[in-house]
Amino acid sequence: MNAKLPDLRGLTLSERILSVKSGKRVEAGDLAVVPVDQAMVVDSIAPDVIRIIEEDLGGVIQRPECVSFVIDHVSPASNIEVAKAQKEAREYARARGINLFDVGRGICHQVLMEEGLARPGWVILGSDSHSTTYGAVCAFGTGMGATDIALAAASGKTWLKVPETLRVNLHGERQGNVAAKDIALEIIRRITADGATYAALEYHGAETFTKSERMTIANLAVEAGAKVGLVVPGGENFSEYDVPDWLFADKDANYSKQVDIDLNSLKPVVAAPFEVDNVFPVESYQGTKVDQVFIGTCTNGRLDDLHIAADILKGRRVAETTRLLIIPASSQVLEAAVADGTFATLLAAGAIFGTPGCGPCMGRHMGVLAPGEVCVSTSNRNFIGRMGSPDAKIFLASPAVAAATALAGEIALPESELVYA
Repeated sequence: MNAKLPDLRGLTLSERILSVKSGKRVEAGDLAVVPVDQAMVVDSIAPDVIRIIEEDLGGVIQRPECVSFVIDHVSPASNIEVAKAQKEAREYARARGINLFDVGRGICHQVLMEEGLARPGWVILGSDSHSTTYGAVCAFGTGMGATDIALAAASGKTWLKVPETLRVNLHGERQGNVAAKDIALEIIRRITADGATYAALEYHGAETFTKSERMTIANLAVEAGAKVGLVVPGGENFSEYDVPDWLFADKDANYSKQVDIDLNSLKPVVAAPFEVDNVFPVESYQGTKVDQVFIGTCTNGRLDDLHIAADILKGRRVAETTRLLIIPASSQVLEAAVADGTFATLLAAGAIFGTPGCGPCMGRHMGVLAPGEVCVSTSNRNFIGRMGSPDAKIFLASPAVAAATALAGEIALPESELVYA
């Protein structure tokens, strides 16, 4: 081990990252001041970040190349006020040399991953709670508010209380039709929505999972209250990354709790209204009439998710009583789906496509639900009023269940088994 590194023996992944970044050994409960490798700002919070930097922090941005503005939450703009805020964000980013990913480029987390702005061992702060997604590549990704993000941009640093770590062990082999989304929802059911509050979730046993699947699992860590969700690096699907030799799961690490998930026994599930940990087998709600199906978001809007939907929908049509809205997570996903025929297959089935971005996930545009409507969504939250009317109901599910539901017009399972990694 490099002599310049602090003593890392017996530390969890989050403790290792924060120890190396702070230059001293830190453990759960300690305070750590660390450099920030990337501070990400979304359009809805950009005006506040700009104001704090300019009015309270002397207009200083320590390292503009380590700051990214992503216009994705209401993209394209839905009204004049949103358009004004987005104009301010793009003009400020261009003037200050900040990375700018404008309308149509895609969802912040997907874009940063595609652009190489999330790497193993990095510290990444995002003005979006699902910044835990970066843990898919074993980066310490976490969400913060406007003030903390502005301070990180201005100083290049942040301070953190080192979280305790809850270890999640995935055992066995998943069966056909069991997706990463099902596994993530089962983990949340077991831990509960606040069972990992300000903790690090450390996922073991996902070595065969694709990057996309790891992103789904890390993305949903925050729905158990976690500060960060770190997937242990390794396996063939991780070969594109240069992993620091100090970033590995230490067999002597100290965990506050361990949760064991038997993949052999898992079935496809849904999270029923109105909590993410309200998880049941799909059969429990099979036959429930559905008005809208939404496939997309930072949880399940990637190319392999669209492939799954296309495999189920090919040569068939969406039910007349159900709308199928598909929004790719990024322009790269959209371009690839056009190039390989996935886009055409989904259009032929009756799907409606939207601009790459967050879409109706938080209920501000592009698919808002009316009172009494039921939606099956591949997103990450099903709270009251999340996608529009407080009288609407949202079920969270995998892309496979979502596509099968769109065909049937009611909550359904795919007729044939799919094979996942």
